[in-house]
Amino acid sequence: MPGNGAQPGQPGQPGQRAQRGPRGPWSRRSAWSRRRPRGQRGQRGQGGQGGRRGRLGSAAASLIAGAVVAALLPLTGGGAAAAGKADGALKARVVTDAAVYPVKEGRTARVRISVATTGSAPVDEPVTVDYTTEGDGGTATSGEDYRPVRGSVTFPAGTASGTSRTVEVVTARDGGAEPAETVPLRLTVSGAKAPAETPRIVIDAHGLPYLDPKLPVRQRVKDLLSRMSLEEKAGQMTQAERNALTSQGDIAAYGLGSLLSGGGSVPTPNTPETWARMVDAFQLRAQATRFQIPLVYGVDAVHGHNNVVGSTIMPHNIGLGATRDPRLAEKTGAVTASEVRATGVPWDFAPCLCVSRDERWGRAYESFGEDPALVTTMETVIRGMQGAPSGKDLDRRDKVLTTAKHFVGDGGTEFGSSTTGSYTIDQGVTKVTREELEKIHLAPFQEAVDRGVGTVMPSYSSLDILGDGRAPLKMHADGAMIDGVLKDRMGFEGFVISDWQAIDQIPGDYPSDVRTSVNAGVDMIMVPTAYATFHATLVDEVKAGRISRARIDDAVSRILTAKFRLGLFEKLYADTSDLDRIGSAGHRAVAREAAAKSQVLLKNDGGVLPLKPSQKVYVAGSNADDLGNQTGGWTITWQGSPGRNTQGTTILEGMRKAQSRAGGAAITYSKDASAPTDGYDAGVVVVGETPYAEGVGDVGNGHDLRLSEADQAAVDRVCGAMKCAVLIVSGRPQILGDRLGDIDALVASWLPGTEGDGVADVLYGTRAFTGQLPVTWPRSEAQLPINVGDAAYDPQYPYGWGLTTSTRAPRGDGAERLKELAVEAEAARKEGRADSAEGRAIATAARLVVQDRVGQKITPAVAKPFAEADHLLLGGDAAGAVRKLIEAYRAAGQGPRQS
Repeated sequence: MPGNGAQPGQPGQPGQRAQRGPRGPWSRRSAWSRRRPRGQRGQRGQGGQGGRRGRLGSAAASLIAGAVVAALLPLTGGGAAAAGKADGALKARVVTDAAVYPVKEGRTARVRISVATTGSAPVDEPVTVDYTTEGDGGTATSGEDYRPVRGSVTFPAGTASGTSRTVEVVTARDGGAEPAETVPLRLTVSGAKAPAETPRIVIDAHGLPYLDPKLPVRQRVKDLLSRMSLEEKAGQMTQAERNALTSQGDIAAYGLGSLLSGGGSVPTPNTPETWARMVDAFQLRAQATRFQIPLVYGVDAVHGHNNVVGSTIMPHNIGLGATRDPRLAEKTGAVTASEVRATGVPWDFAPCLCVSRDERWGRAYESFGEDPALVTTMETVIRGMQGAPSGKDLDRRDKVLTTAKHFVGDGGTEFGSSTTGSYTIDQGVTKVTREELEKIHLAPFQEAVDRGVGTVMPSYSSLDILGDGRAPLKMHADGAMIDGVLKDRMGFEGFVISDWQAIDQIPGDYPSDVRTSVNAGVDMIMVPTAYATFHATLVDEVKAGRISRARIDDAVSRILTAKFRLGLFEKLYADTSDLDRIGSAGHRAVAREAAAKSQVLLKNDGGVLPLKPSQKVYVAGSNADDLGNQTGGWTITWQGSPGRNTQGTTILEGMRKAQSRAGGAAITYSKDASAPTDGYDAGVVVVGETPYAEGVGDVGNGHDLRLSEADQAAVDRVCGAMKCAVLIVSGRPQILGDRLGDIDALVASWLPGTEGDGVADVLYGTRAFTGQLPVTWPRSEAQLPINVGDAAYDPQYPYGWGLTTSTRAPRGDGAERLKELAVEAEAARKEGRADSAEGRAIATAARLVVQDRVGQKITPAVAKPFAEADHLLLGGDAAGAVRKLIEAYRAAGQGPRQS
C-alpha cells in the first residue's frame, strides 16, 4: 500500500491501529458496467449509453455480447435486489448488461435483459420479467423527464442461455440546465433468480457551467462547489479500497471521490485489459450521482505499473539514484505514466522523495539515496510522469497525477522508535534539529512543489524537532508542517492524501482522528475500509463546528481542481489505445538502460569485468535466475515474492543471451554451486535479498544485512575455485565482512527490475559500468546509521564510489592531472558553467583519478572528502568537488595501491 501498515484488502474498523440544495445522492446500487472493445470509440451525441463525455471506454461493451451474458454476475454482492422468486434451487438467473445507464437528455436508454443458466444449458421452465419505470426511488419526473414504460418479457422453456431482450426508455429534452436525474427500471422475475439490484437510467447533468470545458478550471471548480451539499463534499474527501466496497453502489451512495488498489489488490485475471475494464466499471458507478463527479483512481506504481502482470518494471529508486542520470529518470517516469494511464488509472502514489538515512529501514530502496542533493536531482521523474509544472499536460493519455511522499522525514526515523507491531524503524520517530529538517528532509519537497507535483502524502512517522519543546507529533496531525510549511510557505496548490489508515494512528478516538487530520490540512483520507463510518464522522464533525466549512471547501476545491486538470469530466473512461505499449519493446528498452546504468562496480581486481564471450563462465547464487528477487517488493503483490511472478528476463537469462549473440561458450549454472567448478575461466555469483516492503523488511524484524548461509557458501565455493565476480541484488547494502578479500569483482546490482539484459550488458561490456553509490556502504551493521557529511565516516565504500569500465584514469602523475582539473573547474565556475555537463565531466575525471589511486585502500581520511565531493557536485559546485577530491587523493598517501 501507499505506506501500508495493514495488508491491503483486509477490512478494518476505525480506531484500529495500522499494522499496515436539490435532492441528495442516491444509494445502494451495484454491479457490472458495459464496455466497448479495445480501440472502439463511441460517437458523442448518439442515443443509447454513449453518454455526454464522448467515448465510452473499455468497460462498456464486451459485457453486452449475447453469447457471454450467461457468464455475467455482479462484481460485488449487496445492493437492492429486484423482486423475484427467492429459490436457491433455481438454475436460471436474469441479468442486465449494466447497473447504471447514463444517457444524454432527449436520447433513449436501452436496457438489455438476459437469461443465463448454470453450465449454459437452455432454461428448463419459462422465465418472465415484468418491468416498470413507475414507483418510488428515482429523481426524474415521469412524463416530464422521461416517457414511462411498463411491460413484460418472457423466455420460454428451452430458451438458450444468453438470450436477451431490450427495454427502451425514452428521455425528454426540456432545454434547461440541471443536475443528473435517475429513473429506476424495476424488474419482477418469476422462474429465475432476479438481478442483484435494480438497473438505473441516469439522465446526464447538462447545461451547468462546471460542465463547460471552455471555462477556466478555477471557475468550473467554484461553480460545482457552490452546488454541492456537505454530504457530497465529504464524499469527495473519502478514498476507499476497491476490495472494501460492500457494494459498488456505495460509490454513488456516498459520492466517493476516489478508489485505490493497494499493493496486490488486482482484478482477475491480472491483465492490462482487465484493469481498464475494472476502473471503467467503477467510473460508470460515479455517473449515478447528482453531479456525476468522476472518481480519481490511484495505485502505487512505484517502479513501473508494478501491480500489473506484464508491465515494464523499472529498477527501484535506489537503483535510479545510482545512475546519476536525471534524463533517464524522466524517461522511466514517462514510461510508467504511459502504462498506468492506459489502464484507466490517472493517479500514481509516486515518487517517494524520502532521504534514506539508515539502511535498516525496510523502505530504504524506495529512496533515491541518502543525500538530499541526489534526491532533488532525480526529481525529473515528476516531469516524466506528470508533464509541465503548470499541470497543462495532465489530460494527456500518457500522463498521471503524481504524489510526493512521505512528508516529511520518514527516511530519518530512529532505529527502535517504531511502535507499529514488530516494526523496528518504519513509522517511527524522526529526531532532527530545525536545520537538519530543512536541509535534509524538506528540500526535496520544495523541489517537488516547484515542479508542480499534484498531490502530497504525509508520513506515518512522527516528527520530533529538537529544542522546540514539543513532544513528537504524528505527521498526519502536524498542521504546522502540512498547512503551515507545505501549503503556506512552500506554496503547494495540490491536495494532500493520507496514507493507508494512517489517521487511525493519531492518539484519541476516531472523531478526534478525523478532525485532527483534516484540520491539519489533509484533504482526502485513505480510509481505506470503513468509508461509511468516516463519511458520517466527517459530516458530524462539520455540523458540530469542530471542522469549519471553509476547511472542507478548501479541501474539495483542491480535489476538484485535480480532476478537472486530469480531464476526467470530458474523458471519463480509459483511453485504451496505448494498451499494447504496456511491456512493449520500447518501454523495456528504457528499463534495460536503467538497469545497466544502475549497476555500481565497487571492486574489479585484475580486470575480471567485463567478461569476454569466449570465456567459460560458471554462474551460481540464489538471485541469478529469480525474477521475483530481482524485482523486489512492490511487484505484483505488496511484499513481492520470489519466482517468476511476471514477464521479464533474469540476470542468468540475460547472460546466456549475451553469450549466444556473440557465439560464446555455454554458461554453466548451479544455484548452490554444487556442480563441479573445475575448468572455468570466471565465475559470477549473484546473491542478495528476497523481497520485502516497508516495516516488514525492517532489520530486526526477521531481517538483517548479512548474506544467507546458502549465498555465503556459494560465494566461498566459486571464489575459492576461480576468478569471480559477485553481484549483490538487494534493496540496500549487505555486510560482506572478511569475504571481500576473496572476491575479485564486486557489483551492487540493487533491484534492477524485469530487464536482466541490462545487467548482462555491463557484465559483457556492451555498456560500461558508470553507476555510483547512492548510499554509503558500511563495514558493519554497528556503524549504522552512516551517511555522507557525518563527522566520523569510515565506510567500506563511500557515497559516490563507482568504478568504470569505459575509460581508465590517465596514467602518469595523478597529482598534476588533478591540478589541471582544478584550474578547469575554477574557470568553469567563474564563467557560470560549474553546474553544467562540462563541469560534471571535469569532476568525474577527477574522481576517476582518485579511485585509481585509492584502489581498495579506503581510509576515513579518504572516504570523507570523497563522499562530500559528490554531494557538492550534485549541488552544482564542480570546483568545490574537485577540491575535495584533491584532499582525498592526498590522504591516500604514497603507499602501494591495489588495482
